[in-house]
Amino acid sequence: MALYDRDYIKNSSATTAHQSQEHDYNQSAEGLRAFVKQTYQLFAASLLAGTVGAYIGLGVPGLVASWYWGFVILELGLLFGIYAVKDKPGINMIVLFAFTFVSGLTLAPLLYSVLGMAGGSGIVANAFGLTTVAFGSLSVFAMNTKRDFSTMGKMLFVTLVVVIVASIINIFTQSPMMQLVIASVSAILFSGFILYDTQNIIRGQYDSPIIASIALYLDFLNLFIALLQILGIFGSSDD
Repeated sequence: MALYDRDYIKNSSATTAHQSQEHDYNQSAEGLRAFVKQTYQLFAASLLAGTVGAYIGLGVPGLVASWYWGFVILELGLLFGIYAVKDKPGINMIVLFAFTFVSGLTLAPLLYSVLGMAGGSGIVANAFGLTTVAFGSLSVFAMNTKRDFSTMGKMLFVTLVVVIVASIINIFTQSPMMQLVIASVSAILFSGFILYDTQNIIRGQYDSPIIASIALYLDFLNLFIALLQILGIFGSSDD
């Protein structure tokens, strides 16, 4: 009887431990699902804020052009600010949407230039459509594939630095061919970032939905800019 009791206590403890582990796993999985859901909700809201900023910027192109570098500096300041206030409820949302709104304003001069071309509205629509399809397809692939894209981080970062340096150089050289190369590399680069960031998000590698949503927003925005530049360059060559 004592042996039976001992086995019963042992088995009961093992069952309780298993149930506790299963409960913790369910809580963890549920928490991750809630995190991913909030991330994509913030991403969608960020796209809306950026669209509003771009729309307003198109209404006052002269003002945006004259204060362009001021808006760029403000945009960078707000981006760094997001990381500083990511864990402060209320303020983090204000800074997030202020950043995405200003990023829309700084996008307005490029949109204005493309819209001024023959068939410009079609170029913008095509660029946005391609970006949406690419983003959605790559996100679904990253969520379902067994391939691990987490090792791409260093390579993506190095490529990003090269693209930034080349873009700064081209500000002074104004070479359409160099811009086409930069835009093409950027399109591939940010497609890679979509895979990388999406997989990190669904694996719980981000500690804040604010930061996770910003990562997705920047991937989408920069892919859109790259495709818009590519289509715009080819569109201008057809004139």
